[in-house]
Amino acid sequence: MPVLNRAAELQDEIAGWRRQIHQHPETMFAVEKTAAFVADKLKAFGVDEIVTGLGRTGVVGLIKGKGPGHTIGLRADMDALPINEESGKPWASTVAGKMHACGHDGHTAMLLGAAKYLAETRNFAGSVAVIFQPAEEGGGGGREMVRDGMMDRFGITEVYGMHNMPGMPVGQFGTRIGAIMAATDEFDIHIKGRGGHAAQPHRTTDTIVLGSQIVGALQTIVARNTDPIASLVVSVTKFNAGFAYNVIPETATLSGTVRTLSPAVREEAEARIRQLCAGLAAAHGAEITVRYQRNYPVVVNHAAETGHAVAVAEEIAGKGKVDAAIDPMMGGEDFAYMLEARPGAFVFMGNGDTAGLHHPAYDFNDDAIPHGVSYWVKLAETRLPA
Repeated sequence: MPVLNRAAELQDEIAGWRRQIHQHPETMFAVEKTAAFVADKLKAFGVDEIVTGLGRTGVVGLIKGKGPGHTIGLRADMDALPINEESGKPWASTVAGKMHACGHDGHTAMLLGAAKYLAETRNFAGSVAVIFQPAEEGGGGGREMVRDGMMDRFGITEVYGMHNMPGMPVGQFGTRIGAIMAATDEFDIHIKGRGGHAAQPHRTTDTIVLGSQIVGALQTIVARNTDPIASLVVSVTKFNAGFAYNVIPETATLSGTVRTLSPAVREEAEARIRQLCAGLAAAHGAEITVRYQRNYPVVVNHAAETGHAVAVAEEIAGKGKVDAAIDPMMGGEDFAYMLEARPGAFVFMGNGDTAGLHHPAYDFNDDAIPHGVSYWVKLAETRLPA
């Protein structure tokens, strides 16, 4: 079937909500105005129960169906990014240094549209929990909502997420069973050597030379320690050392990220980083300390729930427009915490030929709205048959 007629009818209204949110971006957990906007809309729709302040600033609305049944969760993220917008749109950000460069404004608006539809029709049994979370962009808002007891409080038995994808045509979807997005770890490597005059390197322990060797050695973890079929990224993204042309610095710091799609590779990568640094420190007579921070875990889709998601997406998009074995992405997503707490699935939906995610010229494509709303509605009605 194509998109729902009612979802198409609501497109302009939902786009208006989206653009209002886009003009007033908020970052991390400080999404108080966006959360209030969401709560006000849910109240106006006649949602049965609205809880604010979950995971600090998250909002959950519970919509009850026509009879008893279980509860499924549908999740959207509300936060923006610390980027100056360059889209040139009439609805561009009015807040310097903040913009919705990842489409969370669109995610929030589409789930609000679905909530409006579901509250009007209630063509399902059980309940639908619409979840609006803060701080996906690095703060772990999904983790905080789970820690606040959201799943048990609302009796959620399955949970589903969705993200727009630039480059994928509008109206198409993609997902896969198993790992679909990566664990996102960070490291800082602090090197202490012996500084001195650049004309007398033999009297120093050169932290820049050592740091350069570490940069190269880290790539052997990918090239020589990891199964070529497995996925691993080790990227050094910062190298800070030195202050003058003629001084070999006493200290240097390297920082970067590690991306993995399996717990075993994640464990091995951290262990090898520490081993390589210890060996190079001993070889050069330097001191090296490693700070390794584990962040979002791997996003792992559950088999049965992914099958349900694919079937619904094919109803909306049609056969041949849903990639059920999409390549995993090495980006991260804190929806991983919700999938650790309950079975569910995360899908991508097409955003068309737009600037990429996290780009200052990005803007969510409002033509995608009816497809996203229809997906949420049909997923709820399919998983909770009246």
